[in-house]
Order: sequence, then C-alpha cells, then structure tokens
Amino acid sequence: MENKRWYDKEPTLSLAISLIKNSNPNTQKRCAEFIKTKAEDYGVTLKSNLLGAFNYVLNRWYDSSEELSTAFDYLKAADDDTRKQIAIAIIGFLEKAETC
Repeated sequence: MENKRWYDKEPTLSLAISLIKNSNPNTQKRCAEFIKTKAEDYGVTLKSNLLGAFNYVLNRWYDSSEELSTAFDYLKAADDDTRKQIAIAIIGFLEKAETC
C-alpha cells in the first residue's frame, strides 16, 4: 500500500504530525512557531509564492491555521534527514507541552 500523504513516508514524521493533529489549538500554534524556528536553525527557507497566497484554499486539516500551514511548508522544504531531526524535536516539544 502506497502512502498518500507526504508525511507518511517517514514513520517518525508521521508520528509527530499525528501528535500535532491531536493537540489542542494553543499547543498547535506554539508547535508551529517551534517548527519554523527549528527549520530556520537548520537553514531551511521557503520560496516566495505570491500567486499561492492569492489562491489559498483550505484542503487539508492543517490549512485551517496559517501558522500550521506555514510550518508544514517548512517541513516539506527540508531534506529527509533534516525533516526527521525536526520530527524528533517536535515529539520532544509536544511531550513537554502536554506535561506542563
């Protein structure tokens, strides 16, 4: 069976995304900021897409939040190794967030 979602190709990333999805909106927002910072620390950058901003359509669960959508764009832009490292950091972040 082929994975349909881009983040299901890597089990650690899939787990991290699942944990984000099941978090409360406030934790999701904080996690989005964490992802952006982590990705930038690894040198991940986003290409400017002004046309995409005008054609913004809510298709995926994470598109309901602009912060989450941008954070996921950073994850998509990262290479496989960086994406896995960020996923491990996300899991740790969410583990701490849920215990606070």
